[in-house]
Amino acid sequence: MAPHPTSASITSRWEDENLSEGAARSSESRGRARPEAECSLRTCYQRDRDRIVHSKSFRRLKHKTQVFVAPEGDHYRTRLTHTLEVSGISRTIARALRLNEDLAEAISLGHDLGHTPFGHIGEEALSQALTARAGRGFEHNRQSLRVVQRLENDGQGLNLCQEVEDGILNHTGERQPVTLEGRIVRISDRIAYINHDIDDALRAGIIRHDDLPGEAIRLLGDSCSRRIDALVHDLVEASWNQGDILQGEVMAGAMEQLRDFLFKNVYVGSVGNREYRRVSLLVEKLFGYYLENSELLPGWTSVSGDDAATRVADYIAGMTDRFAIKNFKELFLPREWA
Repeated sequence: MAPHPTSASITSRWEDENLSEGAARSSESRGRARPEAECSLRTCYQRDRDRIVHSKSFRRLKHKTQVFVAPEGDHYRTRLTHTLEVSGISRTIARALRLNEDLAEAISLGHDLGHTPFGHIGEEALSQALTARAGRGFEHNRQSLRVVQRLENDGQGLNLCQEVEDGILNHTGERQPVTLEGRIVRISDRIAYINHDIDDALRAGIIRHDDLPGEAIRLLGDSCSRRIDALVHDLVEASWNQGDILQGEVMAGAMEQLRDFLFKNVYVGSVGNREYRRVSLLVEKLFGYYLENSELLPGWTSVSGDDAATRVADYIAGMTDRFAIKNFKELFLPREWA
C-alpha cells in the first residue's frame, strides 16, 4: 500500500500546477541560513508564518502605537491591527495574481516586528538618540530583520527563508524585494496605513473629512473601505501579466496625495507637534540611562559583537508604549503615595 502523500508535498504540487510563472514556489526557496529538516505538513513559507505569529515580538505589537501615543479609545489601530490589515490586503492581491499567498502572508506578518513604540514619532526619536551616540540612525525595517535573524528565540533568531527575510527588509526603503510577493507587501503596507491612519485621524478629530485632498477622494472614494478596494483593484489590473507589481499612474498619484497630506497634517502636524517633544524626552532619557547602566539591560539584548548603544536601541525598540511609559515613570518621576 502506497504511503499517504504529505500535506507539504500536496501543497508544493498544487503550487507547481496553479501559480503563475513569476510566483515564488516553496520547493524552489533559496533556503535558510541554518539548514533544517522539512516539515511533512507545512511548506517552508507556512512554517515561517507560524514562527512569526508565535514570536514574542509579534505579541508585543498589540501594545505599540500606529499613530496615536498610547490611545485610550478602543477603536484606534495598533501596530498589530495594522499588520493584520496589511496581511489581508497582501493575501487578496497575491491570490488574484496567482502568486504565493503563504509567502506574502509571512512577509506581511513580520514586516513591522522591529518597529519602535510611539509609532513614527518614536522611530524618529530613537534614530536621533542613536545617531548622537553611535553615529548611525535607526530604521525599523532593518530592525525587523535583526529581530528575526538575531534577537528572537534567545539569540538564535527564527531562521526564516531568505525570501521572507528579503521581503521584511525591503518592505520600505530604496531597494525593491526580489520576489513579486514581497513587492505586494511593500505596496499593501502603504495602502493600509494611508487609509486607516486617515480613518483614525478623523475619529480623533485631528482632521475633518473636508480637509482631505478633494481630487484624491473623488478618484479613490469617500470611505476607508472604498479607497482600499479601489487601490487593490487598480493594482491587480495594472500588474496582470506584466511580470511586476504595479499601480496605475492615476491611482498611484492619488494615493501619494493622501500620503503627503498625512505627513503634513497628522504625522508631523497637530498630533505630531503635541507629542513629539514628550516622546523625544522619554526616549532620550531612557537611552541615556541604560547606556550608563548597561548591566541592567535584559539578557536577550546580549548578542555577540554588539556595542552598548546597539543593545540599548534593541531594548527600547522592543518596548511597548505602556512599558516605556511605566519604565520612564519608575526611573525619573517621584513615587506616588499609596
